[in-house]
Amino acid sequence: MFHLSSSSKKWWNRSSVKGLLNEPKYRHLRDLHKVIKQSELTLVSSYATLTSLGSNQEANVYRSKSGACVAFLSNYDAKYSVRVSFQNKPYDFPPWSINILPDCKTAVYNTARVRKPISIKMMLACGGMSWQSCNEETPTVNDSDTLTTNGLWKQKNVTRDSLDYLWYMTDVNITSNEGFLKNGKDPYLTVMSAGHVLHVFSVHLLISMYRRILVGTVHGALDNSKLTYSGNVKLRADINKISNLIVSVGLPVNFLLPVSPMLAVGTEPLFGLNEGSRDLAKQKWSDKVGLKGESLSLHTLSGSFSVEWVQGSLVAQKQPLTWYKAIFNSPGGNEPLPLDMVSMGKRQIWINGEGVGRHWPGYTAQGDCSKCNYAGTFNEKKC
Repeated sequence: MFHLSSSSKKWWNRSSVKGLLNEPKYRHLRDLHKVIKQSELTLVSSYATLTSLGSNQEANVYRSKSGACVAFLSNYDAKYSVRVSFQNKPYDFPPWSINILPDCKTAVYNTARVRKPISIKMMLACGGMSWQSCNEETPTVNDSDTLTTNGLWKQKNVTRDSLDYLWYMTDVNITSNEGFLKNGKDPYLTVMSAGHVLHVFSVHLLISMYRRILVGTVHGALDNSKLTYSGNVKLRADINKISNLIVSVGLPVNFLLPVSPMLAVGTEPLFGLNEGSRDLAKQKWSDKVGLKGESLSLHTLSGSFSVEWVQGSLVAQKQPLTWYKAIFNSPGGNEPLPLDMVSMGKRQIWINGEGVGRHWPGYTAQGDCSKCNYAGTFNEKKC
């Protein structure tokens, strides 16, 4: 099994969905599908006749030429249960629900009545796994597949909305007479972006190898994806390299919905220099789309041999842009297996080279969770 601390696939379409049955919701929706299919011929071969059954109650009745009849009895009252009479028979409703009568006589399904599950789901841990890790390489401006531009381009203009990731890289030339080199007050960097996540790195050349140092990570909020990173960055009397990795949520583009904002890194002032401040956004920048590990297919067995992995105490802990892999034996039985990845950040998971899902941490509800009431019209703060 492989998983990456941040996924590089934009999205994918799957013909099937695998996983554990979510009861009792699964059985409730399965029964709804069953009764609709049972009534399909009548529903598609006739028009509904609407009849009032009360101030907030009505009946939609479908009758085919062959004499078949299907009725939907609705109670739109969000507070009170009611009893109505339909074709001289009484029917009881919970608030905000619909009774389905596939023969216009017997109510076989109600949208608000959920049957209790016939079994209780229990999770049995199969034990931990021995993990190995390797770090995703930080690209440099000398890489062959980088694009050099004047200023900063918007993410979708470069990635064409195909991948979640875009690197922005630039050089910061620091001379030996800079005051901060003597007084120890590191320059102050500010980076603004339209979202959704930003990793800021400083990259130094040490003995013919580039060493990446994470300067900071910020992410946008649920109601506003815009973000700002502000913090000190260590620079040397040399040509320093600043690398910004901008990450988008990675939802597919739906042409029936409004297009999401064109994500971009904005102005990048660097404060604390002899000249006062320097606007890095006006410099030359090199852009690189995607991650190297994905191009090497590290998530496959054959691709995993193209890099060196570390294990034991050397395994990376809580570091962005890290690949992890482990080998495990399948437990007995044919039931789906849940994966406990509660400690993950934004990641993608593969098993035997097949992508099994992406993980993007949600926002945790604040305060105590009260009993949920689904009756009434929906709003985003409900349930």
